[in-house]
Amino acid sequence: MRKPRLIVFARAPVIGGAKTRLAAGIGKVMAWRAYRAMTAKTLRAVRDDARWRTVLAVSPDSAITRAFGKVWPDDLARWPQGGGDLGARQARVFAGAGGWLSSPVHGGGGLKGRRGEVLSRVSPPRPLRGHSPRERGEKRGSALPIAIIGTDAPDITRRDVARGFALLKRHDAVIGPASDGGYWLLALKAPPPLGLFDGIRWSSVHTRRDLEARLRAHGLTRIAYLRELADVDEA
Repeated sequence: MRKPRLIVFARAPVIGGAKTRLAAGIGKVMAWRAYRAMTAKTLRAVRDDARWRTVLAVSPDSAITRAFGKVWPDDLARWPQGGGDLGARQARVFAGAGGWLSSPVHGGGGLKGRRGEVLSRVSPPRPLRGHSPRERGEKRGSALPIAIIGTDAPDITRRDVARGFALLKRHDAVIGPASDGGYWLLALKAPPPLGLFDGIRWSSVHTRRDLEARLRAHGLTRIAYLRELADVDEA
């Protein structure tokens, strides 16, 4: 049986490596401690569930083999996020996690990354640590439902994830809205269309609205929503 994939985006829990806006207010050490606690709490809440496979998508890629104690469990499969802005990285991981990558999906032009540079054709991320993201007995086949979350919404629960996958059966996409105008979950059940994430104003009050507009522009009009959660970034 092929299980849905829950992909957790996480930055290496090192001082100065994450929560830079939060650090501006409380200091780098306190921000580092807060980020470690949120990451560990998120993974404890969602990973041990037989209904889906959990994979950690890490940044920077060089951190993929590093040990971070209980924050990044050693038995959890890891994938590199790769380069580019959040849209390029999400598109890459969606493609690799679902086994969706093929020439028609992203084409030969690649994805536009930070400052407009063109990335080479997206390659599916390869697990470099932990167990394979494909369970024993699984075979390649049709696309898998994929949900991506971050570690900035520590109130997420296993029930939230389960409801997201349940809603995805009747919708094109599922969004978990964040109180700051962004989103804490995005789930898709089909390959992300070329250019889906282009033009989104990341890390702003416009992020979710931009995403909704891009989904509808690509014909993904059946959008379901989960409960709103607080995104811990600057507060």
